[in-house]
Amino acid sequence: MAEEESTLDDIEQLDFLKDRHVRFFQRSLQVLPERYSSLETSRLTIVFFALSGLDVLDSLDVIDKPSLIEWIYSLQVLPTEDQSNLWRCGFRGSSHVGVPYNSSKGPGTSHPYDSGHVAMTYTGLACLIVLGDDLSRVNKEACLAGLRALQLEDGSFYAVPEGSENDMRFVYCAACICFMLDDWSGMDIKKAMDYIRRSMSYDNGIGQGAGLESHGGSTFCAVAALCLMGKLEEMFSEKELNRIRRWCIMRQQNGFHGRPNKPVDTCYSFWVGATLELLDVFRYTNFEKNRNYILSTQDRLVGGFAKWPDSHPDPLHAYFGICGLSLIGESNLQRVHPALNVSERAFKRLEQLHQSWRESSCT
Repeated sequence: MAEEESTLDDIEQLDFLKDRHVRFFQRSLQVLPERYSSLETSRLTIVFFALSGLDVLDSLDVIDKPSLIEWIYSLQVLPTEDQSNLWRCGFRGSSHVGVPYNSSKGPGTSHPYDSGHVAMTYTGLACLIVLGDDLSRVNKEACLAGLRALQLEDGSFYAVPEGSENDMRFVYCAACICFMLDDWSGMDIKKAMDYIRRSMSYDNGIGQGAGLESHGGSTFCAVAALCLMGKLEEMFSEKELNRIRRWCIMRQQNGFHGRPNKPVDTCYSFWVGATLELLDVFRYTNFEKNRNYILSTQDRLVGGFAKWPDSHPDPLHAYFGICGLSLIGESNLQRVHPALNVSERAFKRLEQLHQSWRESSCT
């Protein structure tokens, strides 16, 4: 009898609790625990995890789309009348600098410390696409001018014009921005490709920069950026791609870890899994072990996923846990586009937007 109860408990632990995750993301859009207060400047990223998570869960009907669209547009750093701040344009992460709420089209409110952030511009645009917006109020020229100002001579990007870390994460964000706006004038592609090439490590993974340790996250950023550029096969030979494939496949233990001799972590089921999907070998991994690990980090009470079992869930790991399950074909989930990191449904909507832009530019 005890053995039978144990078996039933094991089966229950492997249930995917969709409704609890929907409520977890709803809460993430409304109120966050005190321990997240330091993340206020990047609130737009948390909103992306929640919105895209709800989209993959096919549950966007639980939110007020128009209000969220207005809030996201209020975070756009627009050009001033004299365009003296053009190099600072993009999307900021929240209204933390005290800029008055303004989602209207036209000159922005000048503020000496106001500037866009490359990751917030990526997540802001992605959120608008997920919400079904047509991006008509995005000042594309300003976003691209702000993006160009962030690229360094070595091909990498700063996050903000004041200077910051510069690494593969922001190369990926820049590629996503150019792809979503259907305009690659925002970056010097050759310099970015050279940066990716120099970041390939001796063990055939890719680091955050030249000479740095191979990492599952930066390998995803490099491969996904090249796929969005349409340059993957131009950048790496088939022999090199096979070596990257091998490095990524070796990251599976039960779930995936990001580096050799590191613990397994829920988010790498997406970072490494999506890389393998882009490299067309994800099917050779063990889906059952991967699923079991992801579900072992599921919070059965409040919803969401943590990075490890018996840890607190958070929006990032909740989102990437669900994306990891989507990649292996979990039922009742929308498919995730492995390069742009939004649902396939949102990606197809973006392609339709691109088509309409191109047709209107020809008339």
